[in-house]
Amino acid sequence: MRHIDIHALADGARFNRFHAGILAWCALIIICDGYDLAVAGIALPSIMKEMGVTAQNAGFMVSSALFGMMFGAIFLGTIADRIGRRHAIVICLALFSVFTAAAGMSSDPYVFSAMRFLAGLGIGGVMPNVVAQMTEYSPRRIRATMVTLMFSGYAVGGMLAALLGKGLIEHHGWQSVFLAAGVPVLLIPFILKSLPESMPFLVRRNRLAELQRTLARMEPSYRAQAGDRFDLPAADRAQGAPIGQLFQDGRGFSTAMFWIAFFMCLFMVYALSSWLAKLMARAGYSLGSALTFVLVLNFGAVIGAVGGGWLADRFHIKYVLVAMYALAAVSITLLGYPVPTPVLFVLVGLAGASTIGTQIVTYAYAGQFYPTAIRSTGIGWASGVGRSGAILAPIVIGTLVGMALPLQQNFQAMAIPAVIAAVSVALIRHGRSASAVPQHTGVVAEA
Repeated sequence: MRHIDIHALADGARFNRFHAGILAWCALIIICDGYDLAVAGIALPSIMKEMGVTAQNAGFMVSSALFGMMFGAIFLGTIADRIGRRHAIVICLALFSVFTAAAGMSSDPYVFSAMRFLAGLGIGGVMPNVVAQMTEYSPRRIRATMVTLMFSGYAVGGMLAALLGKGLIEHHGWQSVFLAAGVPVLLIPFILKSLPESMPFLVRRNRLAELQRTLARMEPSYRAQAGDRFDLPAADRAQGAPIGQLFQDGRGFSTAMFWIAFFMCLFMVYALSSWLAKLMARAGYSLGSALTFVLVLNFGAVIGAVGGGWLADRFHIKYVLVAMYALAAVSITLLGYPVPTPVLFVLVGLAGASTIGTQIVTYAYAGQFYPTAIRSTGIGWASGVGRSGAILAPIVIGTLVGMALPLQQNFQAMAIPAVIAAVSVALIRHGRSASAVPQHTGVVAEA
């Protein structure tokens, strides 16, 4: 009779085709997710013209997806720890694919907004689930790199929407970019077949034959034997409300700090994406179309996410994040001062790396902080709370822009959240992290 620690097997496994498959599937899902979120902004001018809506109504139409994302992150992140992560991911994919396509078939702004809200449930819900999935199955030594590499697909999706959107809209109308978003629903049967279920979920449901097959693919040196006993940390065996567990075992204060960091970072991301082009135009810069800003910001995000993940695997992820938030404060502040155009491009890229890229690394840290059994719940609630920052940012910065303040003060207002986020991350009690605290294991099931 052997005692098998499934998390120890996952931590020590060598990267192989099994890990590459999970990375590919999760990255593809995130690319689709990023496309679905970005597509409304790309098509907005055409939508406003055809539907005859005002700028204020157009803003509500766009923000409806953000409201959906807030609720989706909280509820679909939480439900995954109960119904299984694979099925939660499929539900989210179906939601954002079907209802984004449905938005493309609507001609009424209210129906469009309702469809975007429902799509937002899936867009927001899929994020905590794929982060939790990637965190669970990644080898410990490259865990942050794997998560951030996967999540950089979000920026790729945004760039894809920007690159494809112009041609599709010109030749086939704005509806085409929305209808194209429905294609990923065809992936659902393949995801159900190829993506493994969470290991603690399989143990708790006594699906041990499936667990053994997964372990053998993840770590080929494992050979299933009759009588194998599978051990889980006490936190993964805990019963009760997953939300309440976020505040148990000394995690309460750090959970609050994660929520503040997510709020502040998403505030910066959406403040920049909403007002950067307008502020630069007001400053007298001629940098071409808004597409240039989208590409530079998202290119910087990819570099920041992958680079930040690489650093986090070699140094302490908490202090890497503090440094990245400090870089955000500096780079965003400098955007408010007159600089040569090439320097401006560099600053925009750094801003993308230290806001969007840093948000992705923050997801990776949250994934490492919470035990597997409440990982989707922890990430989901942090992401959901953070979405309120995304909703407020365009309104707050828009109000400041309307006050005709000096350019520097607008960017300083965007940079202040970076300082608050840096302090919040610095205060996280890493000693209470699931990756830092030795867990007492107990026998859960016997094959």
